[in-house]
Amino acid sequence: MNIEKCYFGEAFGKAVDKYTLTVDSGMSVSIITLGGAVNKLLVPDREGKLADVVGGYDDLADYVEGDGYQGAIIGRFGNRIAKGTFTLDGVDYKLFINNGPNHLHGGRLGFSHKVWDAEAGIEEDGCTLTLRYTSPDGEEGYPGTLKVTVTYKLSQDNALSIKYHAVTDKKTVLNLTNHTYFNLGGFASGKIFDHELWIDADSFLETDETLIPTGKKISVEGTAFDFRTPKTIGRDFDLSYEPLRIAGGYDHCMNFTKRAEPMSEARARVYEQRSGRVMEVWTDQPCVQFYSGNFLNNPDHDFKGGYKQGLQNMFCLETQKMPDSVNRPDFTDCTLDVGETYETITVYKFLTK
Repeated sequence: MNIEKCYFGEAFGKAVDKYTLTVDSGMSVSIITLGGAVNKLLVPDREGKLADVVGGYDDLADYVEGDGYQGAIIGRFGNRIAKGTFTLDGVDYKLFINNGPNHLHGGRLGFSHKVWDAEAGIEEDGCTLTLRYTSPDGEEGYPGTLKVTVTYKLSQDNALSIKYHAVTDKKTVLNLTNHTYFNLGGFASGKIFDHELWIDADSFLETDETLIPTGKKISVEGTAFDFRTPKTIGRDFDLSYEPLRIAGGYDHCMNFTKRAEPMSEARARVYEQRSGRVMEVWTDQPCVQFYSGNFLNNPDHDFKGGYKQGLQNMFCLETQKMPDSVNRPDFTDCTLDVGETYETITVYKFLTK
């Protein structure tokens, strides 16, 4: 096992470093301290050949100026909040509007655009990178000074875990996630339609034209959103189907089938036949935003190696609580009070077959 650190550039007046964690199989992950973004993930195929399976940029300027939140920690609130407003204990809060009429992924400069303090270490079964950031009261309109710790761990069994921890000095709302884009054939290998996907979700959230949930939980039965039996992402990708038309593809909250024991089994699995790579998603979160890369078409920000952006060339599985849950008491609870601890974990396990 090995950890390397190198200078990646400067952003917002601070130095940004890149840490590369490597385990004995040769699998490695590179993470930059701007946004805690996963910049590279080398994963072996069925023959042991390594390929980089995540999106990202070669230049720091693209992470600062580009869109898409490539690989980043998302906060304070992942996903959308309708009209950028919510009320908490009788107090109205107004957030930055950055996605049509709505607030998205923490606002103008969310956690994806903060330079985090970092500390790396080697444990018996893997390498870790612990990132810390303190978000002051009122940042992006959110209440409370929030102390956040995110720990990445690459373990000897080829699993990348992300553990989130936070405390606040004033009641607030919180919904942390990670926005890494995957293509298991290699990030520059084209469309993801041939990836076989299974999600243990029995419903999804209907959205309006601005991708805000309407409040309706729709059964996946008989719809393009039924991934309870594995199928390719492209099989039912039909933009004449209204929910897919609205979003330009899959960009929906999938609600996991209820289980008594969180982390007892994987909640999603992806298989890429040519490479044999399999990625399992294990989490204690109640849902996942499945996003099929419907807006990856910015010609001004090429990916690593000069690879051009392209629609549906990568996908995200963002484990989280429900979008706009700050405004819907019947959705998942996203409040964090003084004296409480926010803790959640997601693990991406890589296998071959």
